[in-house]
Amino acid sequence: MATPAATKRLTKEYAAMAKSPPPYIVAHPSDKNILEWHYILTGPPETPYEGGQYWGTLMFPPDYPFAPPAIRMHTPSGRFQPSTRLCLSISDFHPKSFNPAWEVSTILTGLLSFMTSEEMTTGSVRATDHERKLFARRTRWWNTTGGGSIQTAPATTARGIGGIKAGDGGAKFRLEWPDVDTENLAWLNEKKIDLATGLPRPAQQPAQPHCPPEVAGLRRRPNGSASTVVQDAQIVREAGQGYLSRHKWKIIFGAILAYISVARVLGDGAVATASQAV
Repeated sequence: MATPAATKRLTKEYAAMAKSPPPYIVAHPSDKNILEWHYILTGPPETPYEGGQYWGTLMFPPDYPFAPPAIRMHTPSGRFQPSTRLCLSISDFHPKSFNPAWEVSTILTGLLSFMTSEEMTTGSVRATDHERKLFARRTRWWNTTGGGSIQTAPATTARGIGGIKAGDGGAKFRLEWPDVDTENLAWLNEKKIDLATGLPRPAQQPAQPHCPPEVAGLRRRPNGSASTVVQDAQIVREAGQGYLSRHKWKIIFGAILAYISVARVLGDGAVATASQAV
């Protein structure tokens, strides 16, 4: 539980930050515990973190400002291990070097400055600028969905007060940053980001053109053979032709037979007439 001095000091600092927040930094205490603060750092321009949304916590000791807070960043950044206490001169790793005159804004400004440097410490990681840019693009998705997780997913290995469970589906972030969470969801929808993977959803394939009934006969039947396909093709050809076209050889053959028959009849008649004349 916070001492009266810590409560008074943190309340005053919150009012000052709400009125005039430092560049790229917003922060507020939890409704249930004034010693638990949540911050969001926005990646500054011309850095690998540009446009990223980096959420973390400050856990202040009850006797603040005479001791520093534990500092964690929960959003994967390629700079810090998620939800891991960071060893900084302004964190609880070095209580003797902490200056009581430093405020929350001072602490977070120092954290942002350290983040954009390449100095290593406990809790930091190495990554290329390209990798950090990829992390930056997925920060909104990670914060709002808990990394695409569900409530029953296993907890992270991060321990201690202020650690965030992996697999909470973004519940903690949503609780502390409801307005930002709503903005993130709108942004994800606009960018067509898959909430399960954090990747752009594949473009929908155009609808297949309608297949006319006569062409449908060309499709191979599930249990058919090659001869079936040939038969179907013949059906299609016949469907597009008229009666005369389909039966022209029969008509020609019939006409020849008729001609022969008529000629034979006429020939027999001429022979009979000649016989009678004789």
